[in-house]
Amino acid sequence: MSPLPYEIALALRYLRPKRTFVSIITLICVLGVTLGVAVLMIVIAVMTGFGEQLRERILGFNAHIRVEATGKPLSDWRTVAATISSNASVRAVAPYVHTQVLMETQPEKGNPRPFAPVLRGVDPLLEPRVSEVPAGMISGSFDVGPNKVLIGVSLAEALALKVGDSLAVYSLPALKRMHEAWEAGRKEVDPPQKFHVAGVFDAGLYQLEMSSMLTGLGDAQDLHGIEDNVTGITVMLHQPDMPTTTRVHQQLTAALGSEFQVISWMQDNRQLLGALVVEKNMMFYLLFFIVIVAAFGIMSALITFVVQKTREIGMLKALGATPVQVALVFLSQSLVVGVVGVISGFALGWTGIRFRNDFLHFMNETFNLDLFPPELYQFRELPARIVTSDVVIICGGSLVICLLAGIVPALRAAWLQPVQALRHE
Repeated sequence: MSPLPYEIALALRYLRPKRTFVSIITLICVLGVTLGVAVLMIVIAVMTGFGEQLRERILGFNAHIRVEATGKPLSDWRTVAATISSNASVRAVAPYVHTQVLMETQPEKGNPRPFAPVLRGVDPLLEPRVSEVPAGMISGSFDVGPNKVLIGVSLAEALALKVGDSLAVYSLPALKRMHEAWEAGRKEVDPPQKFHVAGVFDAGLYQLEMSSMLTGLGDAQDLHGIEDNVTGITVMLHQPDMPTTTRVHQQLTAALGSEFQVISWMQDNRQLLGALVVEKNMMFYLLFFIVIVAAFGIMSALITFVVQKTREIGMLKALGATPVQVALVFLSQSLVVGVVGVISGFALGWTGIRFRNDFLHFMNETFNLDLFPPELYQFRELPARIVTSDVVIICGGSLVICLLAGIVPALRAAWLQPVQALRHE
């Protein structure tokens, strides 16, 4: 005697491979559920990893909150910094200067190459408290002394720059003075300032590495022509989650008044992070149709099976089986197919996530492809993160869909009358 209820035992017996067409359909249904669960797991894990790593990279290089004066440089920034630091949720503050410059490489051989980054002036003593750039140096050192700059690794690779190379820097005030002089008929030339590459950092985001460079606060103030003023103040929080950031944003806005702009990291990156959330939800709903298609396959297979097993169903009912017991036999079949498919899909999805970058490198090297260009996706490696709640929703939802697929065949078998089933026996 089987220790299992006879409904489940009979369902397992019916599902044993018998080299029939129905068995092939059942195998296809299991594969459909497996692929649906695996693809859902991989895509949702990658989308989650994208969102979290993008947020970490952004917060590692940029501020949790920025405070700037409305429409002008921030003059009395030390008093403003003291007011901000009095908030219990603030971990550290530091001044910064943002200025657009035109730079030109000075190679020993070949032609100079121009580019126009945003030069960010920082305080070398305070910046390590509000940024991960000092910890992300991959060559050189975090040295923002006079006439020294730090560049991102992507920009260094694109322009073939290394530590010690020289750069010619044209500031906007200097270009404006030359333009005014030429319009007045005076042939004046304001020579560029010479800077040297002191270090190369890895910010983890291609766009940030290509568009931003760091220098000392004094050099940035001279280039921008704002004397001892700054562009704003970087504010880092103990906990930069959304509720805390929103609360501190409101508190600082009330404390500083309307003369200042308080900008949170959520406002700076609202469109980008919002697009990721929408894409993740859309991918989830669209890919779930793979499981739904597999469920229709299960329903088709079970309907065919009910027709083939009409005689057996009639005998079960003649021997005293209730409609509920007969229905449970076929519901158990759909449940077993769903369980096997979900477990296989989970294993396949976890394996795909575990070896995603190995597979990516293999495809790139074997077929000479660039399946994950960093200039488009911002990352050099494919990020992923498995969230337990996502896995529960995917696996549980797939199992429920598979179980629902067996309702129609189960009801068809339950309504079958013994007389009709055995009429031609």
